[in-house]
Amino acid sequence: VAPMTDLLNNLILGFSVALTPINLLYCFIGASLGTLIGVLPGIGPIGTIAMLLPATFALPPVSALIMLAGIYYGAQYGGSTTAILVNLPGESSSVVTCLDGYAMARQGRAGPALAIAALGSLFAGCVGTLLIVLFGPPLAELALKFAAPEYTSLMILGLVCAAVLAHGSLIKAIAMVILGLLLGLVGTDVYSGMARFTFGIWALNDGIGFVVVAMGLFGFAEIVSSLEQKEKRELFTSEVRGLWPTRADFKASWGAIMRGTAVGSILGLVPGSGPIICSFASYTVEKLLAKDPSRFGKGAIEGVAGPESANNAAAQTTFIPMLTLGIPGTATMALMLGALMIHGIPPGPQVMTQHPELFWGLIASMWIGNLILVLLNLPLIGIWVRVLTIPYRFLYPAILLFSCVGIYSLSNSALDVVLAALFGLLGYLFIKLGCEPAPLLLGFILGPLMEQNLRRALLISRGDPTIFLTRPMSLAFLLAAAFMLFVMIAPAIRRRREEVFQE
Repeated sequence: VAPMTDLLNNLILGFSVALTPINLLYCFIGASLGTLIGVLPGIGPIGTIAMLLPATFALPPVSALIMLAGIYYGAQYGGSTTAILVNLPGESSSVVTCLDGYAMARQGRAGPALAIAALGSLFAGCVGTLLIVLFGPPLAELALKFAAPEYTSLMILGLVCAAVLAHGSLIKAIAMVILGLLLGLVGTDVYSGMARFTFGIWALNDGIGFVVVAMGLFGFAEIVSSLEQKEKRELFTSEVRGLWPTRADFKASWGAIMRGTAVGSILGLVPGSGPIICSFASYTVEKLLAKDPSRFGKGAIEGVAGPESANNAAAQTTFIPMLTLGIPGTATMALMLGALMIHGIPPGPQVMTQHPELFWGLIASMWIGNLILVLLNLPLIGIWVRVLTIPYRFLYPAILLFSCVGIYSLSNSALDVVLAALFGLLGYLFIKLGCEPAPLLLGFILGPLMEQNLRRALLISRGDPTIFLTRPMSLAFLLAAAFMLFVMIAPAIRRRREEVFQE
């Protein structure tokens, strides 16, 4: 009875925080911005959150987190609109929705497709938030028992997950993690006070700014990359009629919504997976379970309901490891972690115990935000359709200008703007080379934290590295990391051996 009473009291605290006029306003702003950048292909929530980080300095931490979270899960809603109407995924996790959503639009059924996507997203978002409420406190209590060795091993597991589950080459992903760790070492060593990797530039003594790296790699690089794409878009339907799905549509899609919610909720907990992997997994499940798989790709409503539910459930549950353990599972969660650190809040289980109004206020705002998003998306379809006609050549210069002003305002340093531009060029090069920048950002965030815990653990053990193997939880995390690496590397080794034997 006591835990249930505590849970209810915490939820009452959360809603009392989230329902204040200022936090409701920022929840609405975040949800609206998220929908907008989800509708506009090429910008994405990562770049938008990176660009808005400087603006959150003047806000209370709770309001800042509520707005940034609204942008993240709002983009999952908005991305389905362009996927269905224009066959362009406004957000990467909506790629799968294009397959059947656009086919439904071509059949004159864009309305039901948009409605099922929104209703499935609402259900999945609410369930995902409920899971944070149920599993967040126990995980935080467990994490409070962690010492330096456990934290070090947990962060190693998080970095391995980020590398293993990144798209493309495993070697490239590991290289990106290592590069992120090295960039995180730039600045003054906390223990010795010596400057490291500053090359005599005094401005780097405090390290490279998190916002500078994030905005360059994700904001500037994405803008430059998007400029290469042709602007021509075929807007298939400028007027959407008959939004409410039929009884047959509900009957066909409710099972897919439930399964997609389950898939997204579970996979969202895995560091490195994120909404895009969850939406692909949900689509695969629906196709495997379908009586007639040939319908998929030709307008099957389950192909919209499942993936859209999965990516929204994952967008909520990815907050669990970030809020309770201080481990960001995706690049967006790394940005959210950076926002916490910018406001002087150390990540980890202490967030729940030392800042309960922030933790529970953020959770309560997710329920409110999901409801706002349904009210925003369905009645305002006409406005989002008009937004799609805005030429990008007008949007990008304004975005770059405001981003540079935001970066400069952080510390009034022109060097920060130059560094952001350099990271933008580096991010563009990564795109061309097929290197995903998300593992680099995770390495950059977790690197300094991992170094501190590693050195603290070695101080405790008087330099004996076996401390990481003699403590059960630490050993379990390291074995899990080794297992994930082995699972990914083994097929490549097997193929290589077969090629050698054939030769």
